[in-house]
Amino acid sequence: MKQLNKIQLFIYRLGGVLVIIGAMINPLESKLAPYIYSAGALMFASMQMLASYEGSNIVIRRLRRQQIFGALLLVLSGALMFGHQYHMTYMRHNEWLIALLIAAIFELYAAFRIPAELAKEEKRRS
Repeated sequence: MKQLNKIQLFIYRLGGVLVIIGAMINPLESKLAPYIYSAGALMFASMQMLASYEGSNIVIRRLRRQQIFGALLLVLSGALMFGHQYHMTYMRHNEWLIALLIAAIFELYAAFRIPAELAKEEKRRS
């Protein structure tokens, strides 16, 4: 896997923190919550897409696709959060929570499986 440099890693971590903060303050009906969440989701997703995999392991490539799909769902949930915040007719409830839940499942699964598969691949090479 292509490693992120220090600045990219900082943006990645800051994006993750902003996503959590934005999701936590949204139930308080804060007008800033969608902005904080969306900024964090864009930072997190863009840095995650920069960390590419150049190998040929099919399992890792599939996990990376799932991880990218999860990142895109994080960005989509930010858009849905804006729709909920501004009471758009087709987003009256908390649809953004469903997208966030699915994104979290994909991200968590990939976060544990990719390092394990990379370790297996490294053992096979040695």
